[in-house]
Amino acid sequence: MIPAAHLYFLQFLLEEVHHISDVLSLPRFAHLDKEQARELLASARQLANQEMAPYFKAMDDTPVAYDGKGNVLTHSCLKTIIPLSAEQGWIGGNAAFEHGGMQIPEMIFGTAHHLFQMANNGVEGYLGLSSGAAGLITSFGSPEQIQTFVPKIFAGEWQGTMALTEPQAGSSLTDITTQAIPMANGEYQIKGHKIFISGGQHEACSNFIHLTLARIPGAPAGVKGISLFIVPKFRSDGNGGWEDNDVYCAGDFQKMGQRGYATTHLVFGDKDNCHGYLVGEANKGLGYMFQMMNGARISVGLCAASVAMAAYQASLQYAKERPQGRLPGEKDPARPPVLIIEHADVQRMLWTQKVIAEGSLSLGLACNKLYDQVHGSTGAEKEKYHLLLEILTPIIKTYAAEQGSRSAALAIQTLGGYGYTTDFPVQQHYRDLKIMSLYEGTTGIQSLDLLGRKMIQDKGKAFAALMEQVQADLNRASLDPRLGSAAQKMGELGLVIQDTLHQLQPYLEKGQTERFLADATVFMEMMSTWVIGWQWVCMGLAATKALDAGVPGKEAFYQGKIQALGFFVKYEIPHAFAAGQTLVHPEHFTAETNWERFD
Repeated sequence: MIPAAHLYFLQFLLEEVHHISDVLSLPRFAHLDKEQARELLASARQLANQEMAPYFKAMDDTPVAYDGKGNVLTHSCLKTIIPLSAEQGWIGGNAAFEHGGMQIPEMIFGTAHHLFQMANNGVEGYLGLSSGAAGLITSFGSPEQIQTFVPKIFAGEWQGTMALTEPQAGSSLTDITTQAIPMANGEYQIKGHKIFISGGQHEACSNFIHLTLARIPGAPAGVKGISLFIVPKFRSDGNGGWEDNDVYCAGDFQKMGQRGYATTHLVFGDKDNCHGYLVGEANKGLGYMFQMMNGARISVGLCAASVAMAAYQASLQYAKERPQGRLPGEKDPARPPVLIIEHADVQRMLWTQKVIAEGSLSLGLACNKLYDQVHGSTGAEKEKYHLLLEILTPIIKTYAAEQGSRSAALAIQTLGGYGYTTDFPVQQHYRDLKIMSLYEGTTGIQSLDLLGRKMIQDKGKAFAALMEQVQADLNRASLDPRLGSAAQKMGELGLVIQDTLHQLQPYLEKGQTERFLADATVFMEMMSTWVIGWQWVCMGLAATKALDAGVPGKEAFYQGKIQALGFFVKYEIPHAFAAGQTLVHPEHFTAETNWERFD
């Protein structure tokens, strides 16, 4: 269950750290205020606690199952949760009024979904997929497509999915082979296989709207020849009814975690009777799909942060209740055991979990704010927000996923042997979290995107914008003696990042692209640690401001944020400096290594 105190932390992030008032002042969101935002999140917490959390373990104990006849059997709770969530606006609430939405800012909408992810991350995936699919259709679909598909998705009756990956291609979309053959009536005959389709064709919804990437014959090779199609499981029969559209579910992948969340293998057009509807223009499908993919990357990062947060809170509660052992200085065996939270190493593990989970969540909310600002601003401001969002998207996805797994592992360690048992939830959090480093592009792919594109595009314009923002916050922090040393260390790390890029640049200029990108994942570790450190500086700034203003009864909360910043700088920032040393070391072990030497 999500404690009420967690809403105060979210309020701190939204109002004091990231200033949701900036978003609510935009014309698009003028119909909402901070009190209404709080009410929406309180309502979301109630839904999460009452309808989702009770089935967290049950969905793991009774996972989805394929019946061998094209059907995926799911837990019965989904038939209640999905329509109830839809009714409360948590599928289409962030859409524009004209599309049937409530124009809820992503800062609020994404934070509500964070609560769902904490309570039951398997359930939330169904909601998030439908929301993203409907958003893509409203952005690029025709009025007829919007009218036909979006209302049913928003109502929770139909499930939206994204169908990209193919068996032979994996994450390399360049190599997809699914065909879309033009038909006389303007539709397309779809034929091919798609795998790892989350939410694909289960019991809880009556139709499935697969946003599918495919190639039209004669299209250019590579990603420039990919088009996007709406491919429903059931298509209109032209008489007000719906008929089978030759989309067959060939199986469900049984997973290590998220066992209640369907992940299917779909076969399109096995009977040569699968119809698809082109979205937008031909050969521009990947560009359209990136809207959903980028949104999903932020959502995956937030989900990883949320699951890590749930694991942290569970381990914290256990540490406060479990007596075991005595402190090293206590030599009297007759003295009673102490709570394990009094042991120094347990405190170190708890602090590590806290700084990872809370730092990741802060960055996720920062990305959602940028999303709102991109869609609510114009001119130079819009460009600045877009640049920041572009460079931070692979970071939130990767840091939260990779370090969140580490955090959840520490939650298990905190409980000791009990943490490894199914009697406690932390082992499930750990299993559920691992997939986050694979969803929407693996860690390696995100790292290549960061170093190979976002850091160097337009002569490093996005990085310059980020550096300017971070430095402004560090300058403010350096004026406060409570934050000064942390700001100094963060500034030093920023210089190391700049110097590392400078030392790597010659490889790119010489055309040695493989060498330039060989340690992109190490660069991601350095860069993302710096970015999360920046988030902690921002939380430190908000905490010192609150303490100076006087907040009766909340002093410990704000002092805890300042202490967490100090912990992050002492224990986490050194990893980033070490990554910098690895990146510029003259010896190299990846791009120039003969793979046969691994034998």
